Amino acid sequence: MIRYHLKELIAEKEFAERRRITIGEIAKETGINRMTLSKIINHPGHSTVTDNLDKLCYYFDCEIEQLVTHIKEEISAPTET
Repeated sequence: MIRYHLKELIAEKEFAERRRITIGEIAKETGINRMTLSKIINHPGHSTVTDNLDKLCYYFDCEIEQLVTHIKEEISAPTET
């Protein structure tokens, strides 16, 4: 599963700039739909296009590793019958 760190990046940017940053502002600055941003923030494992990841990396001035993490999930073996 892919885990996004968008909430953390928003919090860091808010702290650094000493102001509140809204999803609407990020949408306007990046061209990413607000609903897409909301899904990335609120739905673990949400799938998005790489162009959106690129735009977010530019907006937050970060590397992709700071935006996403791959979480390995255990895949259960099929049971014998």
